[in-house]
Amino acid sequence: MEHVLAPEEARLVEGLRNGDEAVFTALMREYGASMLRVAQMYVSSRSVAEEVVADTWLAIFNGIGRFEGRSSLKTWIFRILVNTAKTRGAREARSIPFSALASDDDESAVDPDRFLGPDDRFAGHWSAPPLSWSGGLEALLAEETLDVIRRAVDALPPNQRLVITMRDIEGFDAEEVRNALELSETNQRVLLHRARAKVRQALEDYLQ
Repeated sequence: MEHVLAPEEARLVEGLRNGDEAVFTALMREYGASMLRVAQMYVSSRSVAEEVVADTWLAIFNGIGRFEGRSSLKTWIFRILVNTAKTRGAREARSIPFSALASDDDESAVDPDRFLGPDDRFAGHWSAPPLSWSGGLEALLAEETLDVIRRAVDALPPNQRLVITMRDIEGFDAEEVRNALELSETNQRVLLHRARAKVRQALEDYLQ
């Protein structure tokens, strides 16, 4: 379904086309930090990621006249960012393309030992069910726990790390992630599920 620009979004597009500095500043304030974090997942250093973000804004200004509103402005911006970062990352021989998703096909999101074996009456059911987090909100907000989450996310395969970062940290919805990263609905869902499962497992191990 074709995206329909909301009035505020259309105002921002028009402002970019007119070189409105206030619009650029507002968009930088809203998306700049997220753009930098996403770019850093493709390149070797923060300084290179900053160059990627700068190149992205230049591409946005040069291409805004061709923006047809088939996606949201946010999705369009981040698609340019990802493509720019991939190109830069490839030059550094650090980029892992999303087309290589097959490398995750045989990966289990949860340790198989947590399920009952084929000889058990309840084969396939949990042998060690997920730990309930009810009543544990204070622990989850503790700085040590946040460090566990950060380390678990950093340890994920690059494609899973990027999807969970955009969805659960940067607040993108599923459609925005699919469009920005040019993923199928199934791939986006599988990557997010596997990433969340691993982070949850790391939290369970810590809280236990």
